Amino acid sequence: MFLFAVFALAAGFSQSAITLDVLSGILGLTSASAVPPAAGLLGVCYDKPSKRKNAAFACFSAGNPLGFVMGTIFGGIATNLFGWRASYWLMAIIFFLFSVIGIWTVPRDVTDKEPLNMETLKRFDLLGTVMIIFGIGMFSAALSLGETAPNGWPTGYVLALLIVGIALMIAFVFWDLWFKYPLVPMGIWRDRDFSLCLAILMCGFVAFTPGGFFIALYFQDVWHQSALMVAVRILPMAVVGTVVNIIAALVLHRVSNKLLMLIATAAYTIAFLLFALNRHDSSYWTFCFPAFVLMVIGADIEFNVANMYVMSSMPASQQSIAGSIFQTVAKLCMTLGFGIATAVFNAVQQRPSLASYWDPVTQPYAATFWLGMAFSAFSLCLVPFLTIGTQGGKIGSKEISKGDEAYEAMDEHPEKRAEAEAIVDQALPTAG
Repeated sequence: MFLFAVFALAAGFSQSAITLDVLSGILGLTSASAVPPAAGLLGVCYDKPSKRKNAAFACFSAGNPLGFVMGTIFGGIATNLFGWRASYWLMAIIFFLFSVIGIWTVPRDVTDKEPLNMETLKRFDLLGTVMIIFGIGMFSAALSLGETAPNGWPTGYVLALLIVGIALMIAFVFWDLWFKYPLVPMGIWRDRDFSLCLAILMCGFVAFTPGGFFIALYFQDVWHQSALMVAVRILPMAVVGTVVNIIAALVLHRVSNKLLMLIATAAYTIAFLLFALNRHDSSYWTFCFPAFVLMVIGADIEFNVANMYVMSSMPASQQSIAGSIFQTVAKLCMTLGFGIATAVFNAVQQRPSLASYWDPVTQPYAATFWLGMAFSAFSLCLVPFLTIGTQGGKIGSKEISKGDEAYEAMDEHPEKRAEAEAIVDQALPTAG
């Protein structure tokens, strides 16, 4: 978080587009590197299934809509008052404050540590890391550049990026199947529910991130709204996201998570259908507002269910690995979604060919939303194959309630961890 503040400050002083691009990439690295240890610490602090763990991870999930919308609002206000550079400087101030507060608030990591020596470094999957980063990067770049290159898709560097990117991603899978200390342990994908949960989440994020980006761009370029007014229009995402995460914390252990996934994927699909049907002269309240509500319902329910299942699939010593796998899959799908959506947007923008229902300016945006709906509908078809029930304890289990109470006491008295774990361990055989 401190490095994010430093590079955000530097980004505000950028004098060229390429400098801003490079610094934005570094901001992505620093931001992403904070998420797996955060998820891992939560998993270590709440390592037994309980209602309290559901609440903790629901709060963690609520950071997505709140951060997205509040960042947009703060950025919009700063840009309107002082210019675009001020939005970076404001983020630098906010993250610096978070860094200082974190010194006293981030809990200690009590898991066993590896010594920092050559033997430990040899276990780090450096080659796998390089292959997946460059593979995804090249593949996404090829998708983004294909339609705008001098000779289109046959352009030499586009084909090279596409082929090498695909080859590196395939090589990464085979390498991690062979390497003794893989970046992503491939054995975890043998758990059918684990793979299905992440596949559903992947489809959702492929649609969600570019969908949110292109609708904001639509407000600016087609409806000619200011940055601040765009932020106001997407504000329902923060409000609904907070409410959905509170509800998720209350029902994950009460309602079949398969049913929750069905609700989430259906909400996603309807949301993108509404976005796709939106036209230049349509009312915001007719299409965009209900779409924002449904899109956040889909995203946050999927995130909670999948996150809880993934974090429960690995022992405490590997909670950070579980968190990093979850976040890596989500972020890679965002990147791929952007690449695919950009390719579709560019193609339709150059050759508008949709029905006359949409005017030529709106058609490329509608095409990206139809793409999002296709991915969402596919994820809806995967839900019937899930077999997960509730997560976080059994209704009416007195032992689980006692475990929750013990965990709450443990927050103030860490020495009571053993007592809390003993109570919940005794309850697990009956709670399921």
